[in-house]
Amino acid sequence: MNLDLFSSPDKFAEVFKHGLAKLLHDYNELGIFILVLANVSLDSVLHEKLDRKVKGRYQLLRRSFKRSPRSFYLDDARDDMQVFRQLLRIGMIGLQPTEFRDDGPWELQFNQLRSFRPSRIADRKVDGGSAPFDIDGFHFNKPFLLKEIFWEGPLVGRRTSLYYNKFPFMPFHSLMVPERGACLPQFLHQDDLKYLWVVAELLGQTLPDVGFGYNSYGANASINNLHFHMFVRNKPLPITRPEWLHNGGSEKYPVGCCRFTSVEDAWEFISGLHRQDVSYNLVVLPGCIYCIPRRRQGSYKHAEWNTGFAWYEMAGGITTVRRSDFISLNEELITREMGLLMLHDSGCEPG
Repeated sequence: MNLDLFSSPDKFAEVFKHGLAKLLHDYNELGIFILVLANVSLDSVLHEKLDRKVKGRYQLLRRSFKRSPRSFYLDDARDDMQVFRQLLRIGMIGLQPTEFRDDGPWELQFNQLRSFRPSRIADRKVDGGSAPFDIDGFHFNKPFLLKEIFWEGPLVGRRTSLYYNKFPFMPFHSLMVPERGACLPQFLHQDDLKYLWVVAELLGQTLPDVGFGYNSYGANASINNLHFHMFVRNKPLPITRPEWLHNGGSEKYPVGCCRFTSVEDAWEFISGLHRQDVSYNLVVLPGCIYCIPRRRQGSYKHAEWNTGFAWYEMAGGITTVRRSDFISLNEELITREMGLLMLHDSGCEPG
């Protein structure tokens, strides 16, 4: 089992960054250009290393598009054309860099490129907490996506693939897909939760800041294909702050959150949510699971600045796609918006 990638934060960063540079070098494709551009915007070292090459690739793609718009993208990647058209409207000079700031306990970011991201199923009103896998929909087995895998192999008894996230909202943000060939829908079984728990414990031994996010169906999951968001952060998520009641403090979290230090206890609670058809988000860290039951997407009216609350937002990280919102948002507005997703009688009410 080749787990060298996970041997240290420096090794993970090295492999991650080298893979991005190689993709840009090897493929003159829209999807790869967009993926590298989005990751470069989040990392100053990558930006310094690849900015000139990214801008050069943009000019080549722009000229190719003007000559023949249909000739340089894949039929299965029309989302990429949609993104590129929006980028053409503003040009590279109009693409603003990603910015971060804190307000109270919350982490905010301005991420303009994510405003171009296709929403897929994330903004649709859905019924129920699950849906069958759709072979004709967007999923991780699409042939044009396979080059975006930067590691694949056996991990805790399951063949697992790590994909670059095309629209990341934190450095080293990847998508972990167990048994991609099995075409599993975005629905968590007990074995999946145990797998994620063991993976977090294992990788946490060498990647102390590793963690995973999960959006259940109806909780702003954008792809109905089993996957987890993997991250290696250099600062804790706001949901982990010691002052919250779920962490033993005295402050109420604005939306119900349950914290578990036993995977068996977590599964007992989550299986109850499944029986009630309740959507939820998870944050899984080594030795700890945060579960946030919530109102289903499309079931409430959210603020104009809210582009959809998934696991990162429910964990206290707010992504904005307009700089004016990034500047004007404050602790009170964010707290109020999170409260709109409160699902009463879930067993995780604050206070």
